[in-house]
Amino acid sequence: MELKPIKTETDYEKALERLELIFDSAPETKEGDEAEILSLLIENYENQYYPIDAPDPIEAIKIRMEELNLKQKDLIGVIGGKSRVSEILNKKKRLTVDMIRELERMLQISASVLVNNYTLIK
Repeated sequence: MELKPIKTETDYEKALERLELIFDSAPETKEGDEAEILSLLIENYENQYYPIDAPDPIEAIKIRMEELNLKQKDLIGVIGGKSRVSEILNKKKRLTVDMIRELERMLQISASVLVNNYTLIK
């Protein structure tokens, strides 16, 4: 396949089909290099035309907790007592700056994600 920028949906579909064929190619081979470049082109196109919004801060915390096999009780002491942890994870209360700092350190979630606004549930 001739490598060129992906500009249309048809180009995108063709690139995906080609990548599927050569995906398991060995590195440092012609097809392996093609797969690597094609992946970058596809990623660029998807970022431009199919952006994925970042989750709200609480969803980001829950996702990271799941990845790390953490339970709600594991946040006790990090963001407060048992009831405070529950209030935060159920969007009854907002994260404070101190909580954000601790969560960033513990969960390795960027503070720029944690400071985003989210809707409280009454």
